[in-house]
Amino acid sequence: MTEFRNIQGNEKSDTQVFWLALIRKVFGVLKPEEYIEFEKRVKDGHTKFIDAYVKSTGIIIEQKSKGKNLDEAFRQAKNYYDWLPNSQRGDYILTCDFDEIHVHDMNRENLNAPPEIIKVSDVSRDNLGFLLVAGETLPREVRISIKAGELVKALYDSLINSLNNTVRENHYTDAQIKKAEENINVFCVRLVFLLYAEDSGLFRKSQFINYFKPRAVMANDALSKLFEVLYTEIPKRSPYLDDILKEFPFVNGGLFKDNAEFPQLDEESKRIIIQDMAEGFNWSGINPTIFGAIFESTLNKETRKQQGIHYTSVSNIHKVIDPLFLDELTDTLNDILSWPESFERTQKLLAFQERLSKLKFLDPACGSGNFLTESFISLHRLENRIIAALPAQTLKAKTTRPNGNMASSEHGTQASATRLNENIAASSASETDIVKVKIPQFHGIESHDFAVKVAMTALWISSHQMWKETQSIVRTDKPPLPLEDYDGIKEGDAFKSEINNAWNIPHEDMLYIMGNPPFLGYSQQDKSQKDTVRDIFGNGKLDYVSCWFSKASERVQEKNVKAAFVATNSIVQGEQPACVFKFLSQKWGIKIDFAHLPFVWKNELPDPKKMAHVHVVIIAISTNPPEKRRLYDSEGKYKLTDNINFYLAEGPDEDVAESSDKPVSPGAPVMMTGNRAADGGNLIIEGEDYADFIKREPKAEKYIKRYMMGYEFIRNINRFCLWLVDVSPEEIRNMPLVYKRVKACREDRLKGAPDRVKLADSPHLFREQMNPKRYLAIPVTSSESRFYIPIGWLDDSVIPGNQLHIIPNATLYHFGILTSRVHMAWMRRVSGRLKSDYSYSKTITYHTFAWPCPTQTQRSRIESTAQKILDARALYPKNSFAALYDDSTMPQELRKAHRDNDAAVCEAYGWDKNISEEDIIARLFELYHGLTKHK
Repeated sequence: MTEFRNIQGNEKSDTQVFWLALIRKVFGVLKPEEYIEFEKRVKDGHTKFIDAYVKSTGIIIEQKSKGKNLDEAFRQAKNYYDWLPNSQRGDYILTCDFDEIHVHDMNRENLNAPPEIIKVSDVSRDNLGFLLVAGETLPREVRISIKAGELVKALYDSLINSLNNTVRENHYTDAQIKKAEENINVFCVRLVFLLYAEDSGLFRKSQFINYFKPRAVMANDALSKLFEVLYTEIPKRSPYLDDILKEFPFVNGGLFKDNAEFPQLDEESKRIIIQDMAEGFNWSGINPTIFGAIFESTLNKETRKQQGIHYTSVSNIHKVIDPLFLDELTDTLNDILSWPESFERTQKLLAFQERLSKLKFLDPACGSGNFLTESFISLHRLENRIIAALPAQTLKAKTTRPNGNMASSEHGTQASATRLNENIAASSASETDIVKVKIPQFHGIESHDFAVKVAMTALWISSHQMWKETQSIVRTDKPPLPLEDYDGIKEGDAFKSEINNAWNIPHEDMLYIMGNPPFLGYSQQDKSQKDTVRDIFGNGKLDYVSCWFSKASERVQEKNVKAAFVATNSIVQGEQPACVFKFLSQKWGIKIDFAHLPFVWKNELPDPKKMAHVHVVIIAISTNPPEKRRLYDSEGKYKLTDNINFYLAEGPDEDVAESSDKPVSPGAPVMMTGNRAADGGNLIIEGEDYADFIKREPKAEKYIKRYMMGYEFIRNINRFCLWLVDVSPEEIRNMPLVYKRVKACREDRLKGAPDRVKLADSPHLFREQMNPKRYLAIPVTSSESRFYIPIGWLDDSVIPGNQLHIIPNATLYHFGILTSRVHMAWMRRVSGRLKSDYSYSKTITYHTFAWPCPTQTQRSRIESTAQKILDARALYPKNSFAALYDDSTMPQELRKAHRDNDAAVCEAYGWDKNISEEDIIARLFELYHGLTKHK
């Protein structure tokens, strides 16, 4: 790149100029300094500085002057990488000498393998696209895993097509079809393992395909024989086996245990296996954490309906596992490694390694096992750091003296070295003791049979990949096969009695419960799921994930058990904090250890249009919380706080508002919910149809009124309805278009549930018929981007729909209080959400609000400031609330009027006008508790 010809290549003077220019040129970034941080502090016992650090992707850059050794630069950067918190680590380390950029993929198996080298003169967005935007250019392992999923999908579709032909010919029963589909799932799992095995070194290169290809004519028989051989120990195999079968190793692990019949492979299936999957693709680079989820989405009928491959990103998994256990373990190891090399340091490393081997992990909704797999990989990589730090001769030493007592001595003395050598000489540890972190430490519960097999296969693959990383550190002849016997993933409903024991994992040290239970709100649950929720909480209208929190609350009664789950954000909004967490706190004494405030949980896909965006929170619970709790914002930054309450805010656990049928404040005006049409759309006239309807049915004009839900109210959109209260049957019959709509409304209601069928007796009327002369309207749903929910008056020319709350005969004083920042703060804390939008509830938001007790002077001042808000709005008569309350376009006069009103309302409560929102919430809860203490 010609832009760098004047750069001399001096590390100290040119690093910042070089990288800022490169980012500006390659990415077209006008302010590259916003993306890259120079001289980032990192502590490895002493404070060191990373030359350059890319904040959005966690990429470390170690810069050297021209001609310097970049291998040494990588070793230096690798130390920085190890000392960074897990949440700040990226996928790559870059080293550079101004002529070349060496790209080290930190997720590869062998970190000592040669890096990818990019000439500075050849740098482009294509080969450095991963630098600034995570996912803009998908990492290699993600691309490989997605491609692998596509190949499995193609084979699966072909096998299902073959099965369908067989079903038609043989008239299978439903039970036979179900069993055949399960066998196809098993076959796909086995095939993936075979392809991975021959590409990754578990088998000889191409060992499977060299066996299968010449026997493709009798493919099913050949594969059945192979599956049987792979599960038979070598001494027990028939002496009459073909030589090529004899050469296959014993796999074990249970993967090939049962003889599962599968459909006859047709020519298309064979072609896919041979040409596309075996000869056309290398399986060794798949990421088991990602691929497991992709694999499951291929075989799961439910996810296949979503028409896209999806997976949970590794970074999102780490938002759960890092603060749950990995950060603490990493900090502990870093502390040990900061000691000078000595006998004591070695003993601490060995003791810590032993501790890692005693930890247990449970994902009670494990799906494809991605949380378990990533936890296993992360724990194993910690262990590999221990192994790399041990003196060479110590790798075969036990963690204790022959008499079982831990050795101790002075740091770095000759006596220490002598005792260490004596300890080594006395040791009889085998090479298998080198690695102590094992798959059987990881447990799961999953209701889908194929997901169970996928999860176990992903763990086996990750175990092999981690062993290869260990082999890059130490030389060992230990074979990678056979697999460990493993049945740690239990199939079944996590809340049925037959699977309950799967929650009770025996453990010597810590048990960590974690995962991502199904995102199922009340309306998405089937009857069995609703019954489960009701049995546990006595309230069926809760998110299904609440059941996992309940079961985990039982387990965390043990001090050495902690749990953390991803959950839909609604579980900490509206009535659920009281119904779920207050209930569990009172029953089991749980506390929140750490939490992530709502953020978008993406099922990441190559096609952004297919990404599933769900607003979620992460909540960790125990009965033994840390002294300081981490509260993470939506960007992943955290602050330390003394307590996190059940709204995921700073404050005591008692600060929870419970649903109330009436206002807790005496004298608060009555709020009602607007009218439900329950008409199948037949009594509603859309704005674009109004003129034509009146033209064709002019008699109806006097019976038509404007109709507003919250959407129309905020955006001032025209929508109309037939309001036929007190209209005689004869009048309706004399208006043919009206009569047609009324008749259609009756027919629609007759098809509904019993309570809707009753409404068919009056098909010309809404379910409710409220039409006050003047009323205050509050939309049920409003964007979170608005500081103030738009509130305003309507009259009897407008029919409020059920997405508007109304207060008939409200006064300016009531309007002033409800539109104030005090009420808005309460609304933001206790209301539910629809995705990220506020969902204003009569029973939670309004009825629980503590009104002030103003003097007459204070009341008059609020009435005056409230009127000024209306006056400011009147200056812009053609503007909708959406425009007036957009923070970027809010008129100055309106903003000032609101601020004056806020000050007046604060004065009525006896508070300073500059009080913070958190203090407002705290004081409102004090008032709330005072109003409800005798309830």
